[in-house]
Amino acid sequence: MEYQGSCHCGGIAFTVEGEIGQVVDCNCSMCRRRGGLLWFVPASAFALRTPRERLATYLFNRRHIQHHFCPTCGIAPFGEGQAPDGSTMVAVNVRCLPEVELDALQVAPFDGARL
Repeated sequence: MEYQGSCHCGGIAFTVEGEIGQVVDCNCSMCRRRGGLLWFVPASAFALRTPRERLATYLFNRRHIQHHFCPTCGIAPFGEGQAPDGSTMVAVNVRCLPEVELDALQVAPFDGARL
């Protein structure tokens, strides 16, 4: 299935392909405040539809994940990093995918606060 996603103002838009089996609710200091539900996909399943220059990026802690957000509306629709095997992954905030029925998702807690 292909999903269309964006930040609130539409300044960052993307498509992502795949089946959402499970999403992650991380309790790290940032995710806890942001409230995102993350779906991890290979970079090949993700296509940014707006220029990268429109992204603002935040790095923290070990600085391994590029947390992208919109400098206009502040919404963080996705992040980029590497999987344990070294492949590039995208963490999509499924709250930024309007077609997704959030109540139907299987949510797995992740203790990112301990990292």
